[in-house]
Amino acid sequence: MYVPNGPPSSFSLSGMTLPTDAPLRAIAEPIARLLSLPHLVDHFPLLVYSFCLFTAVHLVISPFLSARIFPVSYGKLRSRRAVNQWNIQVVSLFHVFIVLPLAFACFGSETLKADKLWGWDDRVGRTVAVACGYFLWDTLDATINFDDTGFLIHGVSCLTLYMMAFRPFLGYYAPRFLTWELSTIFLNIHRFLDKTGYTGSSAQWINGVILVSTFFSVRIVYGWYLTVDFMHSLYAARDELSTFYLLVFALGNLTLNALNATWFYKMIFAIRKRFDDEAKPLNAAPVSADTDATAPLVNGAAAR
Repeated sequence: MYVPNGPPSSFSLSGMTLPTDAPLRAIAEPIARLLSLPHLVDHFPLLVYSFCLFTAVHLVISPFLSARIFPVSYGKLRSRRAVNQWNIQVVSLFHVFIVLPLAFACFGSETLKADKLWGWDDRVGRTVAVACGYFLWDTLDATINFDDTGFLIHGVSCLTLYMMAFRPFLGYYAPRFLTWELSTIFLNIHRFLDKTGYTGSSAQWINGVILVSTFFSVRIVYGWYLTVDFMHSLYAARDELSTFYLLVFALGNLTLNALNATWFYKMIFAIRKRFDDEAKPLNAAPVSADTDATAPLVNGAAAR
């Protein structure tokens, strides 16, 4: 197992350190030893700060700004669940705009290309730290504001799998699978258009076309291409990995791809429903008038 040498790297993206870095690294050391995650120590401060930032956006920044930028739409959200869902979408959108540039910056790493399973680059550490901070927030929110078992499973699964990158493991694939989040930008825009009175508008139709095209491109086409390469790497390293690891990562990846295909179908139906009242799912009963039209987009990890 690779163990980093030299001085600890700074938590931040700008090279700045904070007085709390050293205590946080000290807290991370026993956790890293217990879980065999040697790179966690250096990047634990960024993980914690990211979690705190996403929590602040959820509980303070989003409610404050939303009430002023969208006073009518945000003000008419009466239920606690509806308000929380709005703020969740803000956090989700905020996360995407942070993590995607970090993920794309990892693509040029020759170290990762040379060793797709065990290679390491500090850029991966920063990217995964931000992602894990987000998925930790996501898991806690899904637990406290329990709404759907799928959300909870999604948060726990993503947090666990991306934490494995600190071993290091799957450093090449972690940032590439995060590019699936590109479609989340347009998904959240789609839902905000619903909530701000633009359901069925030209803007929503254009965004819907971009959403479906992006989702299909990054999650279906690129997703399956990446999965084939991922499976090839796992098979090549089958003598170095336990059967448990092989099954967990192979089946987990295939499950996520199957869910992407399911969400893609539901997404198309949900978007058609905005413009064609006669649209019905292929094998479902008619949707009642009081059913939330965004449900097909919400009932899946892609919505978060």
